[in-house]
Amino acid sequence: MTAGDYTPFDNGSSSSNDACSPCPPATACGNGDPPLIVLPMIDLPFALAAIGGYLLGSVPFGLVLTRAAGLGDIRGIGSGNIGATNVLRTGRKDVALATLLLDGGKGAAAALIALALAGETPMLIAGLTAVLGHNFPVWLRFKGGKGVATTLGTLIAVAPFVGLSAVLAWLLTARVFRISSLAALVALASAPLFALVIPGTVPGTAPMAAGLAVLGVIRHHANIRRLLAGTEPKIGAKKT
Repeated sequence: MTAGDYTPFDNGSSSSNDACSPCPPATACGNGDPPLIVLPMIDLPFALAAIGGYLLGSVPFGLVLTRAAGLGDIRGIGSGNIGATNVLRTGRKDVALATLLLDGGKGAAAALIALALAGETPMLIAGLTAVLGHNFPVWLRFKGGKGVATTLGTLIAVAPFVGLSAVLAWLLTARVFRISSLAALVALASAPLFALVIPGTVPGTAPMAAGLAVLGVIRHHANIRRLLAGTEPKIGAKKT
């Protein structure tokens, strides 16, 4: 056979030195070689940010503080929620304020720790999972709060002007209507818009804020029904 007679698809006899064609992924190449299996790579900083953020966010400060104050199990009071609004129904404004600050602080702390150790994207991941940890804490069989304070604390750490604008929206709505859930929904819904229009915001903040807003609306489904029915209690009122 001359050089001109050779084609790449020649099925004739060939020497043992002929190179085999490239193998498709996850198939055997050669005699008895095992298939090549390519596993997805896990970005360690991202994974640690997600786990650390969730664990920090899952600390149920409302439950811990009310028990420490001798108020019993907050889950058996009012709405049964572990957040600051329900803690306020115990009549202890100091405990409610401490709950509010700690719930917001754990979201901010998760984001800032991740930023210091790994950068902006892990910061967003840690802040997001901190809210998930608050809403679905493993220690309480995944029955937690609604994540408003933790969301606002996270946003203040991630994008201070966005977070503070959302807090201002909460304060103004609460001042006018005296309904915490309505103020929370307004703050959550406005946060992605603030992230889009405020210059210098960390890229990725708007999608994160939008996701947290959707989660917050879902967690407030019972409140939304009461708002529409006109039966949602005012701030400080004891819910029976």
